[in-house]
Amino acid sequence: MAAITSTPEPSGWAAHGGVVLLHTLAKGLIDLEEKTDLEAFAMPYPAEAQRALDRTVLACLLRGADPPRSLAQLLDWCANRPLSDWPLDLADDTVGPDDRLLDGDSARPTELCHEWAKLGPDAAGEHLEGEVIRAALRMCQEYGEEQSYSAFRDLLVDRPVLTSAEAFEVAADLLMEPVRDLIGWIYQPVPASHLHDGAYATCGRCRTLLTPTREGTWWCERDWCRRQGPPPVGRRLFPEEVGEVLQLRRPLRQFVTGPGRAEMDLARALVELGLVIRMWPGFDSYDLHVTFPSGTVWAVDVKDWASPRLLGMAARPVRPTPPYDEAYWVVPRHRVADRPGYVATFERNRPPEARAVRLLTDDDLVRLAAELLRRRRRTEGDRHA
Repeated sequence: MAAITSTPEPSGWAAHGGVVLLHTLAKGLIDLEEKTDLEAFAMPYPAEAQRALDRTVLACLLRGADPPRSLAQLLDWCANRPLSDWPLDLADDTVGPDDRLLDGDSARPTELCHEWAKLGPDAAGEHLEGEVIRAALRMCQEYGEEQSYSAFRDLLVDRPVLTSAEAFEVAADLLMEPVRDLIGWIYQPVPASHLHDGAYATCGRCRTLLTPTREGTWWCERDWCRRQGPPPVGRRLFPEEVGEVLQLRRPLRQFVTGPGRAEMDLARALVELGLVIRMWPGFDSYDLHVTFPSGTVWAVDVKDWASPRLLGMAARPVRPTPPYDEAYWVVPRHRVADRPGYVATFERNRPPEARAVRLLTDDDLVRLAAELLRRRRRTEGDRHA
């Protein structure tokens, strides 16, 4: 079996090369997940899935490796074979030793899979979560209601699952008036495949909907949550009691709800230090506006990505307004713990215009803030001594 080579692009950018192939595979897997019947696994396969299979076969043949013989075998590879063992032409820092596109327990696309679907070689293209956020910004700006935008972001972070009655309550909220129609579009009915013993269940940690497994247990789609152990069941929702159950579309859960939980946790930790926090200031110019007692201001953008390479490719300077003294990108500590060399890989893959973007873990940022406060207190103590 061929190992991952250190040969970077341009070969990796060919249609059958490693980078484009991973992007095609990820899009194909997500396309399959959206199919709700077994016809997706019968010939002819959905176009994106067929393209992924064809390109994988070609990549294997070009490297003298045995290819998957069917879509079912390709799915088995995606769930049970680490990407580092695939016969692909990739730079050394592209994948980690345990990276997979499908979760082995649930057979659902991993968070990494969604990252590859979002950030392939056509990363400048439009993506659902970006379109939704921009639409919400435009609608709230037209109303002149920054509070409405903050309430919209709070909704996506805190309430990824709604019952019919809760959806009606949200629609009746005057703060949500600018984005009412958008909310009706981004929340979708949950399929019956999520039912277990007649009920839907939310995760007690993440608030997202849990997926029943073949073994009769529950599976949470968030990487961080699964590392904590079996997901605690939060709410059990019986359709005969609550009516229709709705959930946010997956790209929004992945790239808005997930990072939003990390943003809230970081904000709470900084508030405990005595700092003043504004969430999503200036209609979401960045995530946290942090003000110290001295008047010093930090701008913080929180990113929750499994792949440091893809995060590096996505790096952009923090927007200059509202003004600040220092700016940071922050990732949850578990991402760095899971992937040795995470920060270095991020830094190697930043585009030239983002070379100044500094990446810290959430713990590191809190420690840095605490140290700045201690230094100021010592300085003030010396001044009054």
